[in-house]
Amino acid sequence: MTTTPGPEADGGAAGEPVRTGVESVDEVIRAVEELEQRPLEEHVGVFELAHGELRRALDDPGESR
Repeated sequence: MTTTPGPEADGGAAGEPVRTGVESVDEVIRAVEELEQRPLEEHVGVFELAHGELRRALDDPGESR
């Protein structure tokens, strides 16, 4: 079984927020990180928006930067 290195492998400390440097992707990450403070009923909407934004970033990575 292979494992994927966590943020610690990049020199970041555990618990530090993950950032990519791509603003649209970082906004998605922030929204997902903030789910803990939002009502459970809002989680599906946040995940749907996140999926759409990440799909757009993958479809046209040059436009995301």
